[in-house]
Amino acid sequence: MFDEDGRLDPFLKTLLCGVFALALGKMLWTWLTGTAVAWMLNGPWAWLTDHPWWAALIGAGLLVVLVGTARVVLVVLGFTGGYTGPSPAAPLSTEPEPAGDGVTFRMRELAAMSPTEFEEACAQLLVRDGFTDVRRVGGAGDLGADVRALDGDGDLVIIQCKRYRARVTSGHVQQFNGTARPHHGADVAIMIGLAGFTEPAATFARQHNITVLGRDEIKKWAHGTHLYRAADVLT
Repeated sequence: MFDEDGRLDPFLKTLLCGVFALALGKMLWTWLTGTAVAWMLNGPWAWLTDHPWWAALIGAGLLVVLVGTARVVLVVLGFTGGYTGPSPAAPLSTEPEPAGDGVTFRMRELAAMSPTEFEEACAQLLVRDGFTDVRRVGGAGDLGADVRALDGDGDLVIIQCKRYRARVTSGHVQQFNGTARPHHGADVAIMIGLAGFTEPAATFARQHNITVLGRDEIKKWAHGTHLYRAADVLT
C-alpha cells in the first residue's frame, strides 16, 4: 500500500479519489433530485431571485468552500507537495551548485535518475552534510571515482556510485579497492549501490575497509541523515 518512502501508492490514491468523487456525486445527485429542488422552488429560489446581490455573495462563498475542501482532500491523499532536492531533469554540471540544508530525495526519484544524475544527487547530499570541495568527477577514465570531497576533518572521501538494477558484485568492489586508495589517495572509500550488494561483495568490502551503502543506508541518507551516520562510518 505504501512505498518505501512512506507515501501511498499512486494507483491507490487515484482509486481513493475516484471512490470519494463517486460517493460525493451520488449524495449530491440524490439530494438535488429529491427534496432539494422542491424546497428551493418553494421559497429560497424566489428570495434569491429577488435579491441578486445576496445570491452572488452566497454563490461566491460556496465556491470558496468547495475549493478549500478539494485542496484538503488532495493534501490528505498526498497529491500536493514535492521533494526539496533539485529536479532530476535539471541541467547537470561537473561542479555541483551549493545546496540548502534541507536537500532530500525520495527513493523513487533516485531510481528514476540516469547514472550521471544519480552522481549529481550524491554530490548535492554531500554539500548538504557539510562536506567541502565537493566535485562530481565520474565519466570515462574516472578509475572508480565518481564523486570526491573533503569531510570535516580534512580527510579525502572518494565515492563510487552504482545505480544498477541488480546488486553490486564482489568484482566491482575489488576494482574500486584497487583504485580508491592506491590511485586516488582516499582516506575514506565509499561505494553506493542503489540495488544493494551481494554478500560476497559486502564481505570483501568489510575486509578491505570500504564502506558500502545499500538501499537502507541510502534511504536514511537521502531522507536527511548525515552520510557518516547513515553508513555508520567511524571517524
